[in-house]
Amino acid sequence: MLIGHIEEIVRHPVKSFLGEKVAKTRVMEYGLYGDRSHAFLDETRSGKFLTITQFPEMVRYKARFTADERLDELPPVEITTPDGKIVDWGDWELIKEIETKSKKKVSSIQYAPGHVPLGAIEEEHILLVTEPSLNKLKEIWGESELDYQRFRPNLLLSLIDGAPFIEEQWFGKRLKIGKDVEIELKRHCERCMIITVDPKSGEKNPTLLKTVSKERNNHFGVYASVIQTGQIQTGDEVFLLD
Repeated sequence: MLIGHIEEIVRHPVKSFLGEKVAKTRVMEYGLYGDRSHAFLDETRSGKFLTITQFPEMVRYKARFTADERLDELPPVEITTPDGKIVDWGDWELIKEIETKSKKKVSSIQYAPGHVPLGAIEEEHILLVTEPSLNKLKEIWGESELDYQRFRPNLLLSLIDGAPFIEEQWFGKRLKIGKDVEIELKRHCERCMIITVDPKSGEKNPTLLKTVSKERNNHFGVYASVIQTGQIQTGDEVFLLD
């Protein structure tokens, strides 16, 4: 059954940095190509990543791949800092800036294009949000604007039905996207303080998390695992499989 199409595709080359919108990409076994393939390790917490939770301004750093996707190695990553400076991933000045602002000792890590582990890639391969649910949450919250990138999804879906939160009825079912890709919807995404941080300004508004907690049992968006890899692009039709 045709349920809608892909409105936006977003991948995050650097964990907790603002992602890049792309017109097309590969879906790998771990999720979108290169998603969270670069990250900062928090050396003050063994085995833990530095994220927006510890350093909210991370969301104001923008990351993008500067070349086409390759399977043998990841393309170079370009970072735009909050003050507009453009640097390459691995730049020592960037690391020192992150350490100074976060007040933490950090190191960088980069994974291969064929495998990014869970933990770096969050809790499941893909996180998706639907436009009807986003619009309903904005209405409940009562603010004039709600940027979907607060929720850091990989896919924003436009639905034919338009019923808010209908995606939560699809757990255990599969979606087919475009010609080849299949994903299985697994469960709710439980939200934390990350959604309170405005991706444009870095400012916090705790009322959003309070609203999601009170009105949505702290859930917004749904996680999916990859069943069949392949190419996707914006505009691709999305089918709910029996």
